[in-house]
Amino acid sequence: MKIVHAPMEIGGQIGLFCKTLNEEGHQAVGFQFYRTFHGFTDHIVPTDQYELMSLFGELMDDFDLFHFHFTMSIVPGYGDLDLLAKAGKPMVMHHWGNDVRRSSIASLRNPYVVTGRSPKEEQIHERLSRVGAVIPVGIVQDYEVYDYVKPYYNEVHVLPLAVDLDRLRPAYPKEEEQCPLVVHAPTDPAFKGTAIVERIVGELQRECPLRYRRIERMRHAEAVALYREADIVIDQLLCGSYGLLSVEAMALGKPAVAFVRDDLLGTFPGGSPPICSANPDTLYDVLKTLLRSGSLRRQKGIEGRAYAEAHHDRRAVTRQLLRLYSRVAGMAR
Repeated sequence: MKIVHAPMEIGGQIGLFCKTLNEEGHQAVGFQFYRTFHGFTDHIVPTDQYELMSLFGELMDDFDLFHFHFTMSIVPGYGDLDLLAKAGKPMVMHHWGNDVRRSSIASLRNPYVVTGRSPKEEQIHERLSRVGAVIPVGIVQDYEVYDYVKPYYNEVHVLPLAVDLDRLRPAYPKEEEQCPLVVHAPTDPAFKGTAIVERIVGELQRECPLRYRRIERMRHAEAVALYREADIVIDQLLCGSYGLLSVEAMALGKPAVAFVRDDLLGTFPGGSPPICSANPDTLYDVLKTLLRSGSLRRQKGIEGRAYAEAHHDRRAVTRQLLRLYSRVAGMAR
């Protein structure tokens, strides 16, 4: 199967999908016309919107399936989706959270959520209505995102975040560490709750020995090298689910701290993930407990690595994706 991923790389996910699909004997290529400082380049073709638009006809002729991301496509106004549908090309749309998260829905179950980076609610509705009229299947990373897009598609499938476990070897926290290193890596400080994290860390520094490092605006490989040194990794406190930083932390054998809504705990593969769940009201106690127990930090790290191996390995996730591709291809016939 020949597969196009476009037009926006999200946390290295497109690159991992393409890498693994190619290893499985398929031909997958990812296009990215947004530049970021993270340096995700593996299996990605850097381009711009005009160049990608000029390639569209050739791509439509040569490729079998189109996997779009972040409620975006190649041509402004989604005209390419109509042409692909007319040509009988299977398509899926992959949503990643901020492209579809609506405050009116999110706030019903989460008093902490921040949706400032999301488009206006009317824009989200218009885009999803347009896309869902042409593409029958949506993909989301978890059930926190699921409710935002469910009304717009015939089917919505949950595909876990993927990591390359070969590149993320575990470095479990040392139980004897007396001054643990706490790491926080916000791509969007307002969304992640960084001000709250740093306020609580400041309070705890007056009570417990700890070191703190904020990691941002850094190439991904450099950031991962710093995660390896951490004893505790704090991801996001407001969203209601865990993100890619938590998955990478678990893969590295680190205890991951993130706010996971109670109603979502039973929806993850394999049951509740070994995330140290903390919201703005509970972070102080959760973090203090981890700081005071080296054995707990190590235990959570071991549990996290096992969970990442079982549910977030790029090969296992891509096998799920291939089954979905086969289903979508059957719909298009």
